[in-house]
Amino acid sequence: MNTEVTARIILRTGKIESINRFHPWVFSGAVKRIEGTPENGDLVELYDNHDHFLALGHYNEGSIIARILSFEKTQINEDFFKAKFEKAWNYRKNLGLLNESNNVFRLIHGEADELPGLIIDFYNGAVVLEFHSKGMELLSQIIAKALSETCDSQIKTIVSKSKNTKEDKAKLEYGNAIEMPHIITEFGNKFYVNWDDGQKTGFFIDQRDNRQLLKMYSENKNVLNMFGYTGGFSVYALAGKAKQVTTVDSSEKAIELCRKNIELNNFDSTQNHCIAEDALDFLKNMPNDKYDIIVLDPPAYAKRSDARHNAIQGYKRLNAEALCKINKNGLLFTYSCSQVVEQNHFLGAVTAAAISAKRRIKIIKQLTQASCHAHSIFHPEGFYLKGLMLFVE
Repeated sequence: MNTEVTARIILRTGKIESINRFHPWVFSGAVKRIEGTPENGDLVELYDNHDHFLALGHYNEGSIIARILSFEKTQINEDFFKAKFEKAWNYRKNLGLLNESNNVFRLIHGEADELPGLIIDFYNGAVVLEFHSKGMELLSQIIAKALSETCDSQIKTIVSKSKNTKEDKAKLEYGNAIEMPHIITEFGNKFYVNWDDGQKTGFFIDQRDNRQLLKMYSENKNVLNMFGYTGGFSVYALAGKAKQVTTVDSSEKAIELCRKNIELNNFDSTQNHCIAEDALDFLKNMPNDKYDIIVLDPPAYAKRSDARHNAIQGYKRLNAEALCKINKNGLLFTYSCSQVVEQNHFLGAVTAAAISAKRRIKIIKQLTQASCHAHSIFHPEGFYLKGLMLFVE
């Protein structure tokens, strides 16, 4: 683990405006020269062309050449991380996210919590670290130790996952191992979480508020949850007294956990169908007017800007198919988690879908990620989850 600065990066004249606006990324095109030979993940200092210090960050071999940790000279050590964790913990605590009915939330959301490359999710006494940069991964032991000594002693176990290795299994960093799957409570609903084998850290916490919104409108409705994963929206719909819920996901493993989550909350998984099938195939083959509410929460259709056009077309096809099939006066909850697909792009795709399906729609609400996933105003790229609650005439 390297906590010492290994190089200086000098930026070109006219290329420091983003740093002056506290943007946490520095792109390779802004670099005039590098003094030293940093390796991927090393700490580097950034200077303007007149030798004025600008920031301290992790070096990265790629288009984002540095991720900024501090705009002041400081030591990146255990105390540095403790201060960040305490600040993040108090923010979530003030939002009321830890109580008898909720023990799951995102504790560190990368750039929004001034720790780019680091994700930490809190799951009922266990925290799961996910590293999106080599620099953060190299500091995993320091991070785990700092975590273990903060956060009101609520953390019992720390495990980590790396996005930089082919083997993405979680490994223990601190405390005692917890048997999988682990039970969490969100707004009074219980879920099994398996960070060893699940996507991301095991549960999509960012949809928490949108699940609660679905619950409010589900009473006596037939609900279809597409790309349902482990059944988050499905459990909330049943808690809202839905008549029946159908969950569709291409992963048999996810669907099996969905069944278990439905049963964990004392609902009947035999009456509420859990189906392992391709989502678009299911939509095309299902009869019209069967569902009063449809939830479309697909995985990211585009992770790079060069895939944006195809992603927009994909959102159009998916939403058009759902709009063709949904009941008259139905509700469509539709989402995009593709960061490169901006809000106006997504709205345009849904508008085109409505025209194609010949359905008139109204926007009831524009939706986004949960409060523990709030993004920094200085980092608009952190706004990734776009959603619409639509009334379909």
